[in-house]
Amino acid sequence: MMKTILAFAAGALLMGALPLKAQRRPNIVLIISDDHAFQAIGAYGGQHARTPNIDRLAREGVKFNRAYVTNSICGPSRAVILTGKHSHRNGFKDNEHSRFDGSQNTFIKELGKVGYNTAWIGKWHLETKPQGFSYWQILPGQGAYYNPDFLMMDGSRKQFDGYVSNVVEDEAERWLDARDTTKPFCLVIGHKATHRTWIPDTTDFGAYEDVTFTPPANFTDKYEGREAARVQDMSISKSMRMGYDLKMFGDSAEANREGSIKRMNPRSAPGSTGSTAPSRKGLKPSASPKKASRNGNTSVTCAIT
Repeated sequence: MMKTILAFAAGALLMGALPLKAQRRPNIVLIISDDHAFQAIGAYGGQHARTPNIDRLAREGVKFNRAYVTNSICGPSRAVILTGKHSHRNGFKDNEHSRFDGSQNTFIKELGKVGYNTAWIGKWHLETKPQGFSYWQILPGQGAYYNPDFLMMDGSRKQFDGYVSNVVEDEAERWLDARDTTKPFCLVIGHKATHRTWIPDTTDFGAYEDVTFTPPANFTDKYEGREAARVQDMSISKSMRMGYDLKMFGDSAEANREGSIKRMNPRSAPGSTGSTAPSRKGLKPSASPKKASRNGNTSVTCAIT
């Protein structure tokens, strides 16, 4: 799953929040979203998805228009961020066969040496436990969208009620509230969203029910002269599945076999089949499926205060 890193930073000065000694060392918050295409971010010209908070960071801070990544897959890109090394040097080359060597040096370990409190909360997906952090609380593997489990630093596994993005943010804020305020901190917030299977919070179901999305200009691109793009797998015609991706199930039994929906409890589960039925009725089979590449990426928001 190919990705491109885009970054945008916002800076703010917090005077009086920390002792003078700590003020000389900035606090750092790194927010990572997964598979977040730049076309789905308002600050980068996205027309449909509403991202007011990200847009505010871009507007009041710094927006990077020329940011590149050494490895555009989600796990390897995290390894690059941590180590500052290319994948062939840090050892985590792909998501299928790699395990991150936590004994190597990372920017987190360097911050720890100069007195920083450090934490990683949320998606990690590097196959080994974090090392060098003051605190960590990570999703196992890809994690789950609803009522997610977390691997805790004490070795336990704990399930939290709610939507994963909300839970990750709540736990990050909980750590911030409980931290040693005499020390500067670096907090990495690793979101699962917007990774496939693209499931929103239940409160956002139906948000685009009345919106008509215009296909992008390259929807029917035949990739002439671009062989690598032509044979790539992540396209609507080759890879998108009705139930798994679009949540358009034939009946409730089919819906209940979907892993994310099975994790929902009766209080949070919507009428899955009923909510998609009108859309499904409007679908018509096509004799010649059109191709459309999905431009995914890992987006990084960095706020230094």
